[in-house]
Parts: sequence; C-alpha cells; structure tokens
Amino acid sequence: MSEGEAGERVCAWHASVLTLFPDMFPGPLGFSLLGQALKNGLWTLDTLDFRTFASDKHRSVDAPPAGGGPGLVMRADIAAAAIDAARARSLAERPVIYLSPRGAPFTQARARELAEGPGAILLCGRFEGIDERALFARDVEEICVGDAVLTGGEIPAMAVLDASLRLIPGVLGASESLEEESFSAGLLEHPQYTKPAIWEGHEIPPVLLSGHHGKVAEWRLDRSKAITQERRPDLWKAYQKRHAPAEQSDAKNTGAQSPNNKD
Repeated sequence: MSEGEAGERVCAWHASVLTLFPDMFPGPLGFSLLGQALKNGLWTLDTLDFRTFASDKHRSVDAPPAGGGPGLVMRADIAAAAIDAARARSLAERPVIYLSPRGAPFTQARARELAEGPGAILLCGRFEGIDERALFARDVEEICVGDAVLTGGEIPAMAVLDASLRLIPGVLGASESLEEESFSAGLLEHPQYTKPAIWEGHEIPPVLLSGHHGKVAEWRLDRSKAITQERRPDLWKAYQKRHAPAEQSDAKNTGAQSPNNKD
C-alpha cells in the first residue's frame, strides 16, 4: 500500500472472495458506510467461483474424503487454482485466509493488521473442508470467527471484511470512536446512554451528566473492567497480565513521592 503526502491511502484495499456462491457478495457489505466506501473506491471487491476452475462437464469441485467418512472435501487442485487466480489479480502480496472452525481466533488486533495492509484473499469452504495439501502449498492462514460451526465460510468472511474495512481511514470518519470500542484497549466497551435522562424510571448515571471529563473517563474505565471481568475472564486475565507491571510501577512511584514517605 502506498500513501500520499497527506498520509491518505492511494491504493484501494482489495478483497478477493473465493466461494461457490459469488452472488452472496457484497451482501451486507454493500450497505451503509461500508457500501458508500465501496462506491467511493476506498476498497474494492471481486469474487471467484470455485466451479470456474473445474475441468469436467459437471463442474465438480469435491470428492469423498481419503480414508472414508461422511461428506465431501474440496479438491486441492481446484482450491489452489482459485488462490493462484486471485493472487494474479493484484500486484500486492495479500494474505490468503481460510475461514475455518479450527483456525486461530479472529481478533481486533488481526483486523487492524489486515486494515493496514493491501487487502486479503478470503477462502470460503463448504462440505467437510479443503484438501490440506492446498492449504499447505499456498501458505494459507486459518481464522475462526467463533466457537460454532456454520454451513460455509461466506458469513465469517463478511465478518472479517466488516471488522477490517471499518478501520480503514475515511470509512467511518470518527477515529476517536474507534479507540473506545470493545477490544481496542483489551477491554469490553463501557455502557452507553443517551436522552431522555430518565426512561421508564431508569436514570442515566449522574456522573455522565456532570460535565467532569476526568470523572467520566474514570467511570467508563471502571465499568469496562467490571464487564470484561464478568463476561470475558480470558480477556480480563490478559489485560491484567499486560497492565500489572505498569500499575505496580505507578503505585511505587507515587509512594516514593508522597510527603508521608519516611525513607
């Protein structure tokens, strides 16, 4: 990706989706802010139908799994040919991502990495998966969007694209709002409120109406910590591990500067 003098993106972020159902795209990605960004050329999209690379009259792309078992497996030659064709559509080297239940968990950090790159090639599997040889030979990264099995990779591919595209400068506009979202700082987002001040007997927390920015920030951080600890112990543990040394250091420095310190 190249940049202009003002730091703006010059080359559009390029997504290639490899699927048996190309008509599913752009789907939801063609609406709202992402759809407008697509029209404005901030990102581009092309789809490749796996069946285009079939050589028989039935356009078959799968076969029974070696060793027996239910279902069908996408053939290595079909998957590899589709990946090669997608790579040929861009001069930039884009990561090839297979949406798979056995993949590494998709994170906000990975979304940001993708947003900062030239784009991505997304491999949408069906059946019982894709021949392992194609994944190995083409250096394919496997990503999982959640601990559930879906009928195909198209919906997960849309989730990966949505999470990444919205981080591209100019797509959403307000960079400040991105910084306060869930996962951006390793915590879930704090609760949000808006008018009316009282609704069905429930009030907006008074601190949010106080106009005291420091107290508001403190309240939001405290609520983010509490919610993360309750709902995502895994994230909370990781957050504590990252911030414990700094917090201990701050406490030690504060103690050293205290007028009551006798040392």
